[in-house]
Amino acid sequence: MNRTRIQIAKPDIVEFFDKQPLKVLRQSDIARILTAHRGFWRLSQRTTTLKFIRFLMDSASLSKVVFPFPKPYPREIRYSWGNVDLRDVMLTLKPKCHFSHYTAMQIHGLTEQVPKTTYVNFEQPLSSNSTGKLTQKSINAALSRPVRTTKYVAETEQFRVCLLNGRNTEYLGVEDDEHRTTNGRHIKRRVTNIERTLIDIAVRPIYSGGVFEVLKAYRLAQEKVSVNRLAAMLKQLKFIYPYQQVVGFYLDRAGYKPSLLDLLRQFPMEFDFYLEHQMKKKEYVKAWRLYIPEGF
Repeated sequence: MNRTRIQIAKPDIVEFFDKQPLKVLRQSDIARILTAHRGFWRLSQRTTTLKFIRFLMDSASLSKVVFPFPKPYPREIRYSWGNVDLRDVMLTLKPKCHFSHYTAMQIHGLTEQVPKTTYVNFEQPLSSNSTGKLTQKSINAALSRPVRTTKYVAETEQFRVCLLNGRNTEYLGVEDDEHRTTNGRHIKRRVTNIERTLIDIAVRPIYSGGVFEVLKAYRLAQEKVSVNRLAAMLKQLKFIYPYQQVVGFYLDRAGYKPSLLDLLRQFPMEFDFYLEHQMKKKEYVKAWRLYIPEGF
């Protein structure tokens, strides 16, 4: 009896989901929809949420995506209606999350590679301030150790997604990037803009394809980036470590105009710093007080 009723109601159910702007749903979303429309669709109480979902997957356009994050992180499940890009599904994993690092590079055309990992950033709820005093000794010690990387990674045969819990910046430089889907719909994706992307990849090259890919991104960004905005953003971010020296070096090595490099030279350079962690063989760039890999 239930099956007959749901088959009869199928055209109305499909029409409802087709008209809904929300195309990525949690099980709780589908449960609310079923509760609200059960009477109109004449479905009995024996049509549970799980039975309803199974019917939509078997007989309509509902698809299931499982994100098998390792413990202690929760396993996430999403349902998509119709032809939904997997990346748009990933942007529902955390509230207000956005694409960053290597994924932002790809979106902005700052890499010729096709990254296998999608990087999704969600900010910590509160700002954190370091109380320790920066010294050359502490810098040397920190950068001689391996860089810490997130274990918040879900990987299947179809995708690999990395969740980054970034520090609170009040989403500085995060914007909506509008694009057209394969079925002609216009949707917006949250992503770091070019200036914020160039800063982020300089800070964490391990999430950006490595230092050579970062340098290539700076070269590809020359006609797109505002170095004035980039420098202003660096001031707003108030990094403890002198990442302005890293950014200045990349701009310099990528061939930006001297007048633009002066915007970075206005920052204090009180310490020697490092392009990346744990460099075995390195050379020193005096102009930026920076150690870089030998032969870079």
